[in-house]
Amino acid sequence: MDDKKSVGEYAASLVKDGDIVGLGTGSTTAFTIKELGRRIKEEEISIYGVPTSFQAKLLAIESKIPITTLDEHNIDIAIDGADEVNPDLYLLKGRGGALLQEKIIDYCAKRFIVVCEEKKLVQTLGKSFPAPVEVFPMAYRNVLDSLKAMGKPILRIAEKKDGPVITDNGNFIIDLYTTINNPKSMEKDLNNIPGIFENGIFTCKCEVIFMKNGKIEFIKSK
Repeated sequence: MDDKKSVGEYAASLVKDGDIVGLGTGSTTAFTIKELGRRIKEEEISIYGVPTSFQAKLLAIESKIPITTLDEHNIDIAIDGADEVNPDLYLLKGRGGALLQEKIIDYCAKRFIVVCEEKKLVQTLGKSFPAPVEVFPMAYRNVLDSLKAMGKPILRIAEKKDGPVITDNGNFIIDLYTTINNPKSMEKDLNNIPGIFENGIFTCKCEVIFMKNGKIEFIKSK
């Protein structure tokens, strides 16, 4: 938890006065949002946040961060987490179910910062987590059948609620258990399947921050 807090707060220090900030979802970015709230109060910086989920929005409101939308502003910097990061800094995201809004906001940002733990750095995506896909409910059975050629697809079932997980956008999530050897190709192939809105493979340029031996490490996409 200390590493997450250090990384999350360091990412918040990269935000400049006047920035429009994409606010990511997850336990590490929660520290970022809280730190931005502190900076607004104590340093009197002026920023606006564009949340990637209801979770991020509620935390931003609690932290007194003014909220805006993509309709009104372009995003200067997005700060988000990742489930896995490969050596090319391609990501696997979406374990928290917010992948569609995350991808829209992160891909629109002029600068995309990824905050994570060192253990999230892997050689091949799909090692520890499935690739999530957000699916229109009416199409989920046909999408499941289509995904069988790529791996083992499973409809994500909710905890403490009967039935499937429902995303912030009212859709289902299918988790595809597979090895992702070519992230760029698979990202496009998944989105070509009718009924899939978006998937959790992120291949845009980013900068990754993590803790190693008690120090902040910073890696940029080539």
